[in-house]
This record gives sequence, C-alpha cells and structure tokens, in this order.
Amino acid sequence: MPANLTPQYLKAEEAYRRATTLEEKIAALEDMLALIPKHKGTEKLQAEIKRKLAECRKAREQQRKKKGRRRDPFYVEPSGAGQVTLLGTPNSGKTSLVNALCGTHLKVAEYPFTTQLPAPGMAPYKDISIQLVDLPPVTEEVVPPGLVGALRQSDVVAIVLDLGEENLLEQLEATEGLLKNRGIIPMTKGKVELKDLELEIGFPKSALIVANKLDLDQGNLEVLKELYEGGLEILPVSAKEKTHLDLLLEKLFSLLDVIRVYSKRPGQKPDLDEPFVLPKGATIGDLAEEIHRDLPKVMKFARVWGPSAKFPGQQLQKDHVLQDGDIVEIHD
Repeated sequence: MPANLTPQYLKAEEAYRRATTLEEKIAALEDMLALIPKHKGTEKLQAEIKRKLAECRKAREQQRKKKGRRRDPFYVEPSGAGQVTLLGTPNSGKTSLVNALCGTHLKVAEYPFTTQLPAPGMAPYKDISIQLVDLPPVTEEVVPPGLVGALRQSDVVAIVLDLGEENLLEQLEATEGLLKNRGIIPMTKGKVELKDLELEIGFPKSALIVANKLDLDQGNLEVLKELYEGGLEILPVSAKEKTHLDLLLEKLFSLLDVIRVYSKRPGQKPDLDEPFVLPKGATIGDLAEEIHRDLPKVMKFARVWGPSAKFPGQQLQKDHVLQDGDIVEIHD
C-alpha cells in the first residue's frame, strides 16, 4: 500500500534531516508523527519514527541529568491527555484561568509579569486530565528566552485576551504574531485534519482564542469578532465567574485530537476509570503496543464494544481504527 505522504510531512522530514540538536530532532519527529497519514501502508514508518523519538527523548533526559541545575527551566514534562500552553500579554488572566480550571493556587497580582516561569496544572475533564501550562506574559518587545520552545512542545496553544481592555487587536497581534514569526502556524482544526493543507512555511499548531474576563466586557467582544480576520475560534469565558469553563475544556479536548479507549480482560468487567489516551486514527495494534510492546506480535484478535464496532463484542483485527469511548478486549 502506498504511503501517500503529505507535503507537510515531507517538510517535517526535511527538518529532521537538517536538525543539529536533540531538541530540533525531537520537534521534527513529533511533527512527523502528527502529520503522517495513519493507515496500514505507513505502519512500519510510524514504528520507525516512534523508535527514533524514544531514543532522542532518552538521550535528552540523559543530557539533562548530566547538566543537573542547568536543566531548561522552560521545559515542562508532558502529562495527562495532552499539554495546552496559555499565551497572553500581561494581566490577561492566564493564571486565574489555570487556578479556576485546575484548582491550583498560583500567584495572581494586578501588576504585570507576575509569572516568571512556566507553571503547570492538571484540569480534570470527564475521566482524564488535561495539562495546562501558564506561560510568562509577552509583549511585542518582550519574549522570554525559552518560551518559544515551550510553545512548540505543547499540543495546543490557547491565546488568552483581556476583554476588560479595549486594545484586543493589539493583544492578538502580539501573541498570534509571535507564533507566526517563529514558524508556528496557529490553526483551529486538529493536525490530522490539516494534513492536506498546503503551508508555505512552518507547521500547524492547534489553537484557539480564549477571550477572558467576560464579566468585564463592555462590548469589546463584539468589536473583536467584527474586526478579527483570522481563522481561530473565539471562545469568551470568565475565570472569575467560572463562565463557559466546561465548554473551554470540551474545546481543548477536541483540539488535542485524541480518543479515550478502555481495556477489558476476557471474562472481566472493563476498566472505566483510567482509559488509554491515543491519537485519533489509532488502531487496535496501537492500543496493544501501549499495553505492552510485545503484545501486537502475539495477539490473535480483539473484541470491541463502542462507537467503532458494528455490534457489541465484534471480533476485529489490529488494523481496525478505534473511536473515542471504545472498549477493547485483546485475545492472545
């Protein structure tokens, strides 16, 4: 079966060939894995990318252990179903959003640049958690060193605006412009859906605009919607009043382009407390590899209950594509 590799994948592959540092190689491999078409013809290539990515990450971790205190302060170990970075200008309310969604108690102050380093939190959503990372604020003149690497590493970027201020377009130009100037193309749709989109430079990054402080809005939201000509979705919220925060988490989960899959042992009830989180387009074989790297080699078939099955307990093979909410019972 032909691989049918997309232009975006080939650009990521070229970036990997040109990479001279571990961080550059990891970033390129992550883009390759996200952009490669998911079908049987690319299974070996996907496995090879995963192997190289694992080796690079292991090498990076070894480097960090050797450096000790010289560890990159802007690196946040990914956790949960995916990592979302919050990008905004001073006093846009990023920290308040993280506190409201994650139950954290990060320092909030009226003066600018309170946040000096990335501050992570875990936001519960259904039976998973989404990692939110509060980044130091930016302006057109000030971009903290290391911040771009944190943005590139994340799965989704949430651009946070302050609806209590009239300079919404200036806030947006400072943040969205920062991404584009660093070769990060913010897109509302997920990476998988963008694989056929022609891009001249850079790589797509799932993103949305979070218009915060809805409780202070004096008509600025309508002005923003009228004047903004970009393609990102605008979601108004209020961290203070906790308005639309559930909807925000729903949107972030959608942008992460992942699915929740539950495992089941033969003759036992399924484990519905801790699902496996897999990228959209993942197969039974991918799930088997997540359970144990040797399981795909010995598995005979699987039974599936859920959206991807034609009937409950359907017997399927490892190339079957799973959907969010599936329950899978693997037989070896």
